[in-house]
Amino acid sequence: MALNQALSGINAAEDQLNVISNNIANAGTVGFKGSTAQFAEVYAQTGLNLSSVAVGSGADMTGVEQQFSQGDLETTNGSLDLAISGNGFFVVNNGSGNQYTRDGAFQENANGYVVSSDGSYLQVYPPNAAGGFNTSTLTDLQLNTAQSAATPTSAITVDSNLPAGSTPPADTPLNPSDANSYNASSGFTVYDSQGNAHSATVYYVNTGSNTWTANLYIDGQSAGSQTLTFNSNGTLETPANGTLSFTPVQPTNGATFPATMTMNFSNTTQFGSAYSVGTINQNGYAAGTLQNVEIGTSGIVTAIYSNNQTVQLGQIAVANFTNEQGLQQVDNNNWVATQSSGIPILGTASTGQFGDVEQGQLETSNTSDTTAQLVNMIQAQQNYEANSQMLGTVSSLDQALFSAVDRS
Repeated sequence: MALNQALSGINAAEDQLNVISNNIANAGTVGFKGSTAQFAEVYAQTGLNLSSVAVGSGADMTGVEQQFSQGDLETTNGSLDLAISGNGFFVVNNGSGNQYTRDGAFQENANGYVVSSDGSYLQVYPPNAAGGFNTSTLTDLQLNTAQSAATPTSAITVDSNLPAGSTPPADTPLNPSDANSYNASSGFTVYDSQGNAHSATVYYVNTGSNTWTANLYIDGQSAGSQTLTFNSNGTLETPANGTLSFTPVQPTNGATFPATMTMNFSNTTQFGSAYSVGTINQNGYAAGTLQNVEIGTSGIVTAIYSNNQTVQLGQIAVANFTNEQGLQQVDNNNWVATQSSGIPILGTASTGQFGDVEQGQLETSNTSDTTAQLVNMIQAQQNYEANSQMLGTVSSLDQALFSAVDRS
């Protein structure tokens, strides 16, 4: 029996060394979770009242338990390098079903999809047309690398101050090339339907006490003239809603302007101070190319374009399990759900039981500090040597016994 016990001890130590060896080999694997070997005594069934003198039959490895403790987060500054700080797994789909991983080293494939190192697609909740995200379904995350479409200018907001006490200009009528035919002017840029930029200027002409005309010109062509009237307090009186309509001349480059372009002067004043340009904002913009992808701690993926426009592409799905130890590990540092783990609990980062998504960081292996693994390796080696010595002792005793029998 002692021979079998020693052999089982050697086999157990070898199994433990294999587990430790795998932990050390993956010390540099992103999102790797180390394992520990679990052992139990092998105990033969005994007859009635014999258990007090029965001896165990050795040791056997009963399983390999994964340790899901958090690894350190390492900054990479890669826009598609992601880590989860806290609980949860990224959800990826390899075409055969969903898998779960802590390895956030994602990249963009040739078709613009965000994939893991083995080509599995990162899963997100798609955006709703009305805003927010549809958390009842999952879809592959695809970066919208096409240009952001241009939007023509249709509305302009002007916050300026026209000087009270102004008098009508010396020259009439208004002539943009004659500075003596208007009191003040402000220039800005507007965009046509193709995103082409056009030079626009609003000329202010005082026409009497508290009365002005606003004259819009685009590329030197008049878009119309409208009246502004202020009360005795210097605030706008007419138009009552502050909005004037202009009719731009259509460009000759094949693009168009909206038939009507509005200008809102609600915050324009007539005070005693000098003319102040203030701010002029308009809602048009040129076409833009994808410049960057921004991912917040809640997992919302936002595309940022060169025209300062943003588009939300989805919200990264995260999963958790009632029993993480029940997950089945597969290739490429992924896990799949089993009956033992329970069905995945899907949610969003930064809520409830789920941790935060950290962009530009990767979770290192939780065995990256190999000191503890080396200590375990020394202990396993000592167990192996002790059982080997026991095997040698048993062999020597057997030889002595056989020699004694031969002499008799």
